[in-house]
Amino acid sequence: MKKTYHGSCHCGWLRFEADIDLEAGTGRCNCSMCAKQRAWNAVIKPQDFRLISGADNLSDYQFGSKQGHHRFCKTCGIAAFGEGYVEQIGGAFVSINVACLDDITPEELAKVPVQYMDGRHDNWFNPPKVTSYL
Repeated sequence: MKKTYHGSCHCGWLRFEADIDLEAGTGRCNCSMCAKQRAWNAVIKPQDFRLISGADNLSDYQFGSKQGHHRFCKTCGIAAFGEGYVEQIGGAFVSINVACLDDITPEELAKVPVQYMDGRHDNWFNPPKVTSYL
């Protein structure tokens, strides 16, 4: 069931709301970007995301296929969300950094299902052999 969460970057300049069904699962990936950020993401549709403040302080990073925009705060550097378009996952999406949700409880976090993806080997729909470090 969807729940509205509030999130922010570390310095608080960037603030957002997102309607997320965490029971539907989250993802951790071993691609070069996600592994370095230790990313833990929940993917939602764009209509379920509202940027409240900080649009003027966002920067964008793209790499590889450039299907995703990795947004981050210019002040503190935290990547609170990203967005893009990938046909294989249903088109347009917003990827929320679960760690940037301000009002999620430790109990909720402990119950969130995680799907692992082997992005390092472009095997996105299968888990890597080792996931314990993700």
